[in-house]
Amino acid sequence: MLDESLLADLVADLPTAVRLQRLVRTLREVFHCGAVCLLRLEESTTLVPVAVDGLVREALGRRFQVAQHPRLAIILASRRSTLFPLDANLPDPYDGLLEQQSGHPLHVHDCMGISLHVEGKPWGVLTLDSLETGIFDTAGQAALEHYALLVEASVRVSGLEHDLRALRMARQDYALPVMAHETGDILGHSPVLQRLLAELDVVAGSDLPVLLSGETGVGKELFARRLHRCSTRYDNSLVQINCAALPESLAESELFGHVKGAFSGATAERAGRFEAANGGTLFLDEVGELSLSVQAKLLRALQEGEVQRLGEDSPRQANVRIVAATNRRLAEAVRDGSFRADLYHRLSVYPVAIPPLRERGSDVLVLAGHFLEINRTRLGVRSLRLSSAAEEVLLSYAWPGNVRELEHVISRAAIKALSRGAKRDEIITLLPSWLDLPEADIAVSVNEASTSEESAHLMAPIPMRTRVEQAQRSAIQEALVACYGHWAAAARHLEMDPSNLHKLAKRLGLK
Repeated sequence: MLDESLLADLVADLPTAVRLQRLVRTLREVFHCGAVCLLRLEESTTLVPVAVDGLVREALGRRFQVAQHPRLAIILASRRSTLFPLDANLPDPYDGLLEQQSGHPLHVHDCMGISLHVEGKPWGVLTLDSLETGIFDTAGQAALEHYALLVEASVRVSGLEHDLRALRMARQDYALPVMAHETGDILGHSPVLQRLLAELDVVAGSDLPVLLSGETGVGKELFARRLHRCSTRYDNSLVQINCAALPESLAESELFGHVKGAFSGATAERAGRFEAANGGTLFLDEVGELSLSVQAKLLRALQEGEVQRLGEDSPRQANVRIVAATNRRLAEAVRDGSFRADLYHRLSVYPVAIPPLRERGSDVLVLAGHFLEINRTRLGVRSLRLSSAAEEVLLSYAWPGNVRELEHVISRAAIKALSRGAKRDEIITLLPSWLDLPEADIAVSVNEASTSEESAHLMAPIPMRTRVEQAQRSAIQEALVACYGHWAAAARHLEMDPSNLHKLAKRLGLK
């Protein structure tokens, strides 16, 4: 009966995300296991979850480096299904991530998986996990190989449907869109984000100037990169310039270039960013910060399609597509005279408003999962997860700093966990207080369960020696994060002798 359900989905006209989600949900029912995850292989090095059932929401934001996860590497290397022995001393990538009623993080006890191939090439893996022992056996291995063929067929059907849609779009002179789940570095599944990405995929091929607007930290650069990647200019350069960082005296030279001797210090001829982006895309970040005099010269370059280097008489052709971004309300800047109306209309032929994080619902957990995995790798811990109370806090906070603020909050919380005695070989659960978010800005209070969860950690008296050791751990962890795990660089950062740092770290349990 379940086989018939999977086969029916193969021939049904379903969105890719829906088809794959129904597939993993059905497989979880077939094997009576705790979780099923379908992961796509990217650049032969990274496995990205595209559909999960039985894992916490933030698991969709994880990016698993194959070299850092031995179980995934073993599954990927074999064409047959892999059943791990119950006593296998290998960390599971989903430790602490399975949905569970108890709320306590548990290690995965039973694990099975198989690699997936489409048209003879590795596509990804399918994994099955359980908190109970004895769920999988040799018969389950054989059944998994049978169902893997259906999974591969579903993936292939989704790919063919994508190619067909792309062909139809190409006939309408639009850029070819990527598959719905291939969002690059733009993570999230909220309807508002998916509508925005679909809109960007269409406008990408039009060559129209696009003005991206949004609050600080929403990731405007990532959206600009997606526009370029989905455009007909993808084979040429994407050149970025931060207009807010340009001194007015150098802005014209940076944009348009100069010849030798054009001004004091111009010891050689130099091309500007317009010429560097010729044939490609020029991304003007924080364009609202340009002075009026530079705005006038920028407008001329956009109108004429040519630039003139400082000190040079003849203009040069520059065929560029302009994508601009701002966190200012440029329409208001036009009214108060700080931004030229003609330039504003030239840049905003197609305006795109990027939603703030607080309007993207549970995307905050997907993004949190991404940053948790980054910090898990960076800090060298077995598993890093959020408590249910911490998830509530993240969902309730207004995020004035948006995605950038979330990234910093997760990084600080991970460091605090280690500084307060968490062991690297354990499942580390981040508590709400470690997120260090202003309580006044959180829409809902932390529930009573959260209060009792933290009380054991925070209400007991802390001796002075323990406080000193916590501060030392925190300083060392922050230095390691800043120096990407390099101990010698961390020693220089802390102005310590490397051997003394190693001794201290060993005494504090950091090595």
